[in-house]
Amino acid sequence: MAKWDNMLSMLWMLRSGRKLTAAQIADNLEISVRTVYRYIDALCASGVPVVAESGHEGGIRILGNFKETPLFFNSVELKALMDAFKFAQGAGYPYTEELESALKKVENGLHEEQRHDLSLQMSGLDVISPVRPPSAVLLLKELEQAAKDGRTLHIAYRKVNAELASERDIDPYGLVYDRNEWYAVAFCRRSQAVRTFRVDRIARLELTEARFEKPERFSASVYFRDQSERRREADGPLTVIRIEGEPGTLNAVCGHWHLRHYLTERTDREARFLLDVPTMNKYLPMYLMTFGTAIRIREPLELKRQIREMAYGVAKHYEDGPD
Repeated sequence: MAKWDNMLSMLWMLRSGRKLTAAQIADNLEISVRTVYRYIDALCASGVPVVAESGHEGGIRILGNFKETPLFFNSVELKALMDAFKFAQGAGYPYTEELESALKKVENGLHEEQRHDLSLQMSGLDVISPVRPPSAVLLLKELEQAAKDGRTLHIAYRKVNAELASERDIDPYGLVYDRNEWYAVAFCRRSQAVRTFRVDRIARLELTEARFEKPERFSASVYFRDQSERRREADGPLTVIRIEGEPGTLNAVCGHWHLRHYLTERTDREARFLLDVPTMNKYLPMYLMTFGTAIRIREPLELKRQIREMAYGVAKHYEDGPD
Protein backbone atom coordinates (compact mmCIF):
# COMPACT_ATOMS: atom_id res chain seq x y z
CA MET A 1 0.00 0.00 0.00
CA ALA A 2 1.30 3.49 -0.86
CA LYS A 3 2.52 5.76 1.92
CA TRP A 4 -0.38 8.20 1.74
CA ASP A 5 -2.92 5.38 1.61
CA ASN A 6 -1.35 3.94 4.77
CA MET A 7 -1.47 7.33 6.43
CA LEU A 8 -5.12 7.69 5.53
CA SER A 9 -5.88 4.24 6.93
CA MET A 10 -4.08 5.14 10.14
CA LEU A 11 -6.10 8.35 10.37
CA TRP A 12 -9.39 6.42 10.11
CA MET A 13 -8.19 4.03 12.84
CA LEU A 14 -7.39 6.90 15.18
CA ARG A 15 -10.68 8.66 14.45
CA SER A 16 -12.47 5.87 16.32
CA GLY A 17 -11.50 7.71 19.52
CA ARG A 18 -9.61 4.77 21.03
CA LYS A 19 -6.02 4.95 22.10
CA LEU A 20 -3.84 2.64 20.04
CA THR A 21 -0.24 1.64 20.55
CA ALA A 22 2.31 2.00 17.78
CA ALA A 23 2.61 -1.81 17.76
CA GLN A 24 -1.15 -2.23 17.23
CA ILE A 25 -1.14 0.21 14.32
CA ALA A 26 1.96 -1.38 12.80
CA ASP A 27 0.44 -4.85 13.04
CA ASN A 28 -2.84 -3.71 11.46
CA LEU A 29 -1.15 -1.96 8.54
CA GLU A 30 1.69 -4.50 8.21
CA ILE A 31 4.38 -1.85 8.61
CA SER A 32 7.14 -1.26 11.15
CA VAL A 33 6.72 0.68 14.40
CA ARG A 34 9.38 3.10 13.17
CA THR A 35 7.26 3.81 10.08
CA VAL A 36 4.23 4.45 12.31
CA TYR A 37 6.11 7.25 14.09
CA ARG A 38 7.20 8.73 10.75
CA TYR A 39 3.56 8.79 9.68
CA ILE A 40 2.58 10.48 12.95
CA ASP A 41 5.10 13.24 12.23
CA ALA A 42 3.72 13.65 8.71
CA LEU A 43 0.10 13.83 9.96
CA CYS A 44 1.07 16.44 12.55
CA ALA A 45 2.75 18.48 9.81
CA SER A 46 -0.55 18.28 7.89
CA GLY A 47 -2.43 19.84 10.78
CA VAL A 48 -3.83 16.66 12.33
CA PRO A 49 -3.49 16.87 16.16
CA VAL A 50 -2.01 13.42 16.83
CA VAL A 51 -0.60 12.95 20.33
CA ALA A 52 1.43 10.05 21.70
CA GLU A 53 1.15 9.56 25.45
CA SER A 54 3.65 7.38 27.29
CA GLY A 55 3.04 5.20 30.33
CA HIS A 56 0.75 2.30 31.21
CA GLU A 57 -2.44 4.13 30.18
CA GLY A 58 -0.78 5.83 27.25
CA GLY A 59 -1.17 5.39 23.53
CA ILE A 60 -1.65 7.27 20.28
CA ARG A 61 -4.82 9.28 19.75
CA ILE A 62 -6.30 12.31 17.99
CA LEU A 63 -7.46 15.30 20.02
CA GLY A 64 -11.24 15.50 20.21
CA ASN A 65 -11.49 18.92 18.53
CA PHE A 66 -10.14 17.58 15.21
CA LYS A 67 -12.57 17.82 12.31
CA GLU A 68 -12.08 15.93 9.08
CA THR A 69 -11.26 18.05 6.03
CA PRO A 70 -11.75 17.12 2.37
CA LEU A 71 -7.99 17.15 1.84
CA PHE A 72 -7.58 13.60 3.12
CA PHE A 73 -8.14 11.69 -0.11
CA ASN A 74 -6.10 8.69 -1.08
CA SER A 75 -4.20 8.74 -4.36
CA VAL A 76 -6.86 6.88 -6.37
CA GLU A 77 -9.62 9.18 -5.06
CA LEU A 78 -7.60 12.24 -6.09
CA LYS A 79 -7.04 10.76 -9.54
CA ALA A 80 -10.77 10.06 -9.85
CA LEU A 81 -11.58 13.70 -9.05
CA MET A 82 -9.12 14.99 -11.64
CA ASP A 83 -10.33 12.53 -14.28
CA ALA A 84 -13.94 13.57 -13.57
CA PHE A 85 -12.88 17.14 -14.32
CA LYS A 86 -11.52 16.01 -17.70
CA PHE A 87 -14.82 14.35 -18.58
CA ALA A 88 -16.80 17.40 -17.44
CA GLN A 89 -14.57 19.62 -19.55
CA GLY A 90 -14.98 17.32 -22.57
CA ALA A 91 -18.77 17.36 -22.18
CA GLY A 92 -18.87 21.16 -22.25
CA TYR A 93 -20.00 21.33 -18.62
CA PRO A 94 -20.79 25.02 -18.05
CA TYR A 95 -19.04 25.28 -14.67
CA THR A 96 -15.63 23.86 -15.53
CA GLU A 97 -13.86 27.03 -14.38
CA GLU A 98 -15.46 26.78 -10.96
CA LEU A 99 -14.70 23.06 -10.80
CA GLU A 100 -11.09 23.69 -11.76
CA SER A 101 -10.82 26.36 -9.05
CA ALA A 102 -12.17 23.92 -6.44
CA LEU A 103 -9.71 21.23 -7.50
CA LYS A 104 -6.86 23.75 -7.31
CA LYS A 105 -7.77 24.35 -3.66
CA VAL A 106 -7.58 20.62 -3.03
CA GLU A 107 -4.28 20.36 -4.87
CA ASN A 108 -2.80 23.28 -2.94
CA GLY A 109 -3.43 21.37 0.30
CA LEU A 110 -1.39 18.38 -0.80
CA HIS A 111 2.17 17.59 0.17
CA GLU A 112 4.87 17.57 -2.46
CA GLU A 113 4.97 13.77 -2.48
CA GLN A 114 1.19 13.64 -2.99
CA ARG A 115 1.42 16.09 -5.88
CA HIS A 116 4.18 14.03 -7.48
CA ASP A 117 2.18 10.81 -7.11
CA LEU A 118 -0.90 12.52 -8.56
CA SER A 119 1.01 13.87 -11.57
CA LEU A 120 2.26 10.35 -12.35
CA GLN A 121 -1.25 8.93 -12.30
CA MET A 122 -2.80 11.78 -14.29
CA SER A 123 -0.80 11.10 -17.46
CA GLY A 124 -2.74 7.99 -18.47
CA LEU A 125 -6.16 9.41 -19.40
CA ASP A 126 -7.30 12.15 -21.75
CA VAL A 127 -10.75 13.13 -23.01
CA ILE A 128 -11.08 14.52 -26.54
CA SER A 129 -13.45 17.46 -26.40
CA PRO A 130 -15.82 18.20 -29.28
CA VAL A 131 -15.50 21.72 -30.65
CA ARG A 132 -18.19 23.92 -29.12
CA PRO A 133 -18.73 27.67 -29.56
CA PRO A 134 -18.30 29.80 -26.40
CA SER A 135 -21.98 30.73 -26.67
CA ALA A 136 -22.91 27.12 -25.83
CA VAL A 137 -21.59 27.53 -22.27
CA LEU A 138 -23.66 30.68 -21.78
CA LEU A 139 -26.77 28.95 -23.14
CA LEU A 140 -26.35 26.03 -20.74
CA LYS A 141 -25.95 28.36 -17.77
CA GLU A 142 -29.01 30.39 -18.73
CA LEU A 143 -31.12 27.28 -19.32
CA GLU A 144 -30.08 25.76 -16.00
CA GLN A 145 -30.71 28.99 -14.11
CA ALA A 146 -34.13 29.42 -15.72
CA ALA A 147 -35.03 25.84 -14.77
CA LYS A 148 -33.95 26.54 -11.19
CA ASP A 149 -35.84 29.86 -10.96
CA GLY A 150 -38.94 28.70 -12.85
CA ARG A 151 -38.61 31.38 -15.54
CA THR A 152 -40.07 31.04 -19.03
CA LEU A 153 -37.68 31.58 -21.95
CA HIS A 154 -38.31 32.85 -25.46
CA ILE A 155 -36.11 30.99 -27.94
CA ALA A 156 -35.41 30.89 -31.65
CA TYR A 157 -34.96 27.20 -32.47
CA ARG A 158 -33.54 25.85 -35.70
CA LYS A 159 -34.66 22.32 -36.55
CA VAL A 160 -32.40 20.05 -38.57
CA ASN A 161 -32.41 20.95 -42.30
CA ALA A 162 -34.60 24.00 -41.59
CA GLU A 163 -33.46 27.25 -43.21
CA LEU A 164 -35.12 29.54 -40.65
CA ALA A 165 -35.39 29.33 -36.87
CA SER A 166 -38.87 29.19 -35.34
CA GLU A 167 -39.88 31.33 -32.34
CA ARG A 168 -41.48 29.84 -29.25
CA ASP A 169 -41.74 30.17 -25.46
CA ILE A 170 -40.54 27.26 -23.34
CA ASP A 171 -40.53 26.35 -19.65
CA PRO A 172 -37.18 24.56 -19.15
CA TYR A 173 -37.47 21.58 -16.80
CA GLY A 174 -33.85 20.41 -16.98
CA LEU A 175 -30.77 19.56 -19.02
CA VAL A 176 -29.64 16.17 -20.29
CA TYR A 177 -26.26 15.20 -21.74
CA ASP A 178 -26.32 12.28 -24.19
CA ARG A 179 -23.66 11.14 -26.68
CA ASN A 180 -21.70 14.40 -26.86
CA GLU A 181 -24.80 16.60 -27.10
CA TRP A 182 -26.74 18.72 -24.59
CA TYR A 183 -30.55 18.72 -24.63
CA ALA A 184 -33.08 20.92 -22.85
CA VAL A 185 -36.25 19.15 -21.78
CA ALA A 186 -38.96 21.80 -21.63
CA PHE A 187 -42.67 22.46 -21.86
CA CYS A 188 -43.30 24.14 -25.22
CA ARG A 189 -46.11 26.68 -24.86
CA ARG A 190 -46.72 26.71 -28.60
CA SER A 191 -47.39 22.98 -28.88
CA GLN A 192 -48.68 22.66 -25.30
CA ALA A 193 -46.52 19.59 -24.68
CA VAL A 194 -43.16 18.61 -23.24
CA ARG A 195 -40.48 18.63 -25.92
CA THR A 196 -36.74 18.03 -26.23
CA PHE A 197 -34.53 20.77 -27.74
CA ARG A 198 -30.91 20.29 -28.76
CA VAL A 199 -29.04 23.17 -27.18
CA ASP A 200 -26.69 23.77 -30.12
CA ARG A 201 -29.76 24.46 -32.30
CA ILE A 202 -30.99 27.30 -30.10
CA ALA A 203 -30.07 30.35 -32.14
CA ARG A 204 -31.28 32.91 -29.60
CA LEU A 205 -32.54 32.87 -26.02
CA GLU A 206 -34.29 35.59 -24.02
CA LEU A 207 -35.61 35.66 -20.47
CA THR A 208 -39.30 36.58 -20.14
CA GLU A 209 -41.35 37.82 -17.21
CA ALA A 210 -43.52 34.69 -17.18
CA ARG A 211 -43.01 32.02 -14.53
CA PHE A 212 -43.85 28.35 -14.20
CA GLU A 213 -43.75 25.46 -11.75
CA LYS A 214 -42.14 22.20 -12.79
CA PRO A 215 -44.41 19.16 -12.31
CA GLU A 216 -43.72 17.38 -9.04
CA ARG A 217 -41.23 14.51 -9.33
CA PHE A 218 -40.56 15.28 -12.99
CA SER A 219 -37.17 13.95 -14.12
CA ALA A 220 -35.67 15.34 -17.32
CA SER A 221 -33.35 12.34 -17.69
CA VAL A 222 -36.19 9.81 -17.25
CA TYR A 223 -38.35 11.68 -19.78
CA PHE A 224 -35.49 11.85 -22.29
CA ARG A 225 -34.72 8.15 -21.91
CA ASP A 226 -38.37 7.15 -22.25
CA GLN A 227 -38.84 9.27 -25.36
CA SER A 228 -35.69 7.87 -26.96
CA GLU A 229 -36.83 4.32 -26.32
CA ARG A 230 -40.48 4.70 -27.31
CA ARG A 231 -40.57 7.36 -30.02
CA ARG A 232 -42.06 6.12 -33.27
CA GLU A 233 -43.67 7.80 -36.23
CA ALA A 234 -46.90 5.86 -35.98
CA ASP A 235 -48.40 2.58 -34.90
CA GLY A 236 -47.74 0.19 -37.71
CA PRO A 237 -46.50 -3.28 -38.59
CA LEU A 238 -43.05 -4.19 -37.30
CA THR A 239 -40.30 -5.35 -39.61
CA VAL A 240 -36.91 -6.98 -39.10
CA ILE A 241 -34.00 -4.90 -40.40
CA ARG A 242 -30.81 -6.87 -41.02
CA ILE A 243 -27.58 -5.01 -41.73
CA GLU A 244 -24.09 -6.40 -42.46
CA GLY A 245 -20.82 -4.53 -42.16
CA GLU A 246 -17.42 -4.26 -40.50
CA PRO A 247 -17.49 -4.23 -36.65
CA GLY A 248 -16.49 -0.56 -36.41
CA THR A 249 -19.13 0.55 -38.89
CA LEU A 250 -21.81 -1.53 -37.19
CA ASN A 251 -20.84 0.08 -33.89
CA ALA A 252 -21.70 3.45 -35.40
CA VAL A 253 -25.03 2.19 -36.77
CA CYS A 254 -25.99 0.52 -33.49
CA GLY A 255 -24.91 3.54 -31.49
CA HIS A 256 -27.32 5.93 -33.21
CA TRP A 257 -29.21 7.78 -30.47
CA HIS A 258 -32.61 6.47 -31.65
CA LEU A 259 -31.86 3.29 -33.58
CA ARG A 260 -29.94 1.73 -30.69
CA HIS A 261 -33.20 1.18 -28.77
CA TYR A 262 -34.50 -1.21 -31.45
CA LEU A 263 -31.43 -3.45 -31.61
CA THR A 264 -32.44 -7.09 -31.02
CA GLU A 265 -29.35 -9.06 -32.03
CA ARG A 266 -25.71 -8.24 -32.75
CA THR A 267 -22.70 -10.20 -33.96
CA ASP A 268 -19.33 -8.96 -35.21
CA ARG A 269 -20.63 -8.75 -38.78
CA GLU A 270 -24.39 -8.33 -38.49
CA ALA A 271 -26.97 -6.32 -36.57
CA ARG A 272 -30.72 -6.93 -36.41
CA PHE A 273 -33.35 -4.38 -35.46
CA LEU A 274 -37.12 -4.59 -34.96
CA LEU A 275 -38.75 -1.33 -36.01
CA ASP A 276 -42.15 -0.12 -37.17
CA VAL A 277 -42.46 0.43 -40.92
CA PRO A 278 -43.51 4.15 -40.83
CA THR A 279 -40.41 5.10 -38.83
CA MET A 280 -38.19 2.98 -41.08
CA ASN A 281 -39.54 4.64 -44.22
CA LYS A 282 -39.12 8.15 -42.89
CA TYR A 283 -35.68 8.02 -41.29
CA LEU A 284 -33.59 5.01 -42.27
CA PRO A 285 -33.02 5.37 -46.05
CA MET A 286 -31.28 8.75 -45.73
CA TYR A 287 -29.39 7.79 -42.57
CA LEU A 288 -28.13 4.42 -43.81
CA MET A 289 -27.14 5.82 -47.19
CA THR A 290 -24.51 7.97 -45.43
CA PHE A 291 -22.55 4.77 -44.76
CA GLY A 292 -22.18 4.14 -48.51
CA THR A 293 -20.68 0.75 -49.35
CA ALA A 294 -19.45 0.17 -45.78
CA ILE A 295 -22.73 -1.64 -44.98
CA ARG A 296 -25.13 -3.89 -46.83
CA ILE A 297 -28.87 -4.10 -46.17
CA ARG A 298 -29.95 -7.76 -46.22
CA GLU A 299 -33.59 -7.18 -45.36
CA PRO A 300 -36.24 -5.92 -45.79
CA LEU A 301 -36.35 -5.62 -49.57
CA GLU A 302 -38.38 -2.41 -49.32
CA LEU A 303 -35.58 -0.64 -47.45
CA LYS A 304 -33.03 -1.84 -50.01
CA ARG A 305 -35.25 -0.50 -52.79
CA GLN A 306 -35.63 2.93 -51.17
CA ILE A 307 -31.88 3.32 -50.65
CA ARG A 308 -31.18 2.17 -54.23
CA GLU A 309 -33.63 4.74 -55.63
CA MET A 310 -32.24 7.50 -53.42
CA ALA A 311 -28.66 6.70 -54.47
CA TYR A 312 -29.72 6.65 -58.14
CA GLY A 313 -31.34 10.06 -57.71
CA VAL A 314 -28.15 11.51 -56.23
CA ALA A 315 -26.05 10.02 -59.03
CA LYS A 316 -28.47 11.40 -61.63
CA HIS A 317 -28.23 14.82 -60.04
CA TYR A 318 -24.45 14.88 -60.51
CA GLU A 319 -24.31 13.49 -64.04
CA ASP A 320 -22.08 15.46 -66.38
CA GLY A 321 -23.98 18.16 -68.14
CA PRO A 322 -24.20 21.91 -68.58
CA ASP A 323 -23.61 23.92 -65.39
